[in-house]
Amino acid sequence: QVQLVESGGGLVQAGGSLRLSCTASGRTFSSYTMGWFRQAPGKEREFLAGISWIGGSQEYADSVKGRFTISRDNTKNMVYLQMNSLNPEDTAVYYCAAPKRPYGSTKTTSSGYEYWGPGIQVTVSS
Repeated sequence: QVQLVESGGGLVQAGGSLRLSCTASGRTFSSYTMGWFRQAPGKEREFLAGISWIGGSQEYADSVKGRFTISRDNTKNMVYLQMNSLNPEDTAVYYCAAPKRPYGSTKTTSSGYEYWGPGIQVTVSS
């Protein structure tokens, strides 16, 4: 079992930045790929970014490539999502996620993840 908790969300003006953090507990964090997703009202959950277990490779959705950066600190059991150039279309609940099994490739769909945080609201005003 693993527990995930997001933090760092809130209200920001268009063009601004936020950094989301996800704290993981319950197992050997450094052995697992991690991902960030979001879900806006009336829309499906959307993959944003994923990072390999050692942190050497990242995957991004086209909608956030060049604006968002995923990183991790295995010494702190933390994964981050730096979000720049935010716009109102980025308004959503943001989730971090972890797969069921260690190692493996970075997952880019929600079906590849077993554990989810409760989510945190990000609101971008125009």
